[in-house]
Amino acid sequence: MSRYAISDIHGCSKTFRYLVEEEVKLQPADTLYLLGDYIDRGPDSKGVIGFILELRKKGFQVTTLCGNHEDMLLDARANPDYPENWFYNGGLTTLKSFNTLSLKEIPARYWKFIEDLELFVELDDYLLVHAGFDFSHDYPFDDREAMLWIREFEVDKTVVGAKKIVHGHTPISLEDIETSLKPPVADVLNIDGGCVFTKQLGYLTALNLDTFQLYRVKNREAN
Repeated sequence: MSRYAISDIHGCSKTFRYLVEEEVKLQPADTLYLLGDYIDRGPDSKGVIGFILELRKKGFQVTTLCGNHEDMLLDARANPDYPENWFYNGGLTTLKSFNTLSLKEIPARYWKFIEDLELFVELDDYLLVHAGFDFSHDYPFDDREAMLWIREFEVDKTVVGAKKIVHGHTPISLEDIETSLKPPVADVLNIDGGCVFTKQLGYLTALNLDTFQLYRVKNREAN
């Protein structure tokens, strides 16, 4: 029984499926934590969500957090003047994966998936979140914007104790991810290998939260 975390899949469904099935080899007794940004930029946002729903249907334990791109999609649905900003950030590719240019034509089960996303998960030894926390607040776990959008933050040990924070949102090199996992393992672990940014980065990673083993797959969308 193992715990794994993956972040920032961004429509890269082939890469995501390969990582889970061929590298991690996820088992029904394992728990998979997904830290947001399933959609936008990559070619198959529909396929990413579809695979998550498929895993759950087969009995796999998958916990899903909200990313800033899911948040932009919800804003686009709520505000008719907003979609242009979402399009600028890769939203058009999401609509194309559903073979439509209308938010109204996205099937209900995909909307329910997005509406049910959590903002963070607290475990005995970890805090899992998409972007991070703003510890300038007395209670940072109420700051939705920071959990989805923050780029840099200082950890307040009086709040988190010995828990490590695992997040994505800000793409970094595979080398930087690996360095953070060398003893002594860093208190904050960014696992966003920039899968969709194939010219600069281009890796999707999965972190075993129990052993700190890092699985990595180079973007496979062209395969």
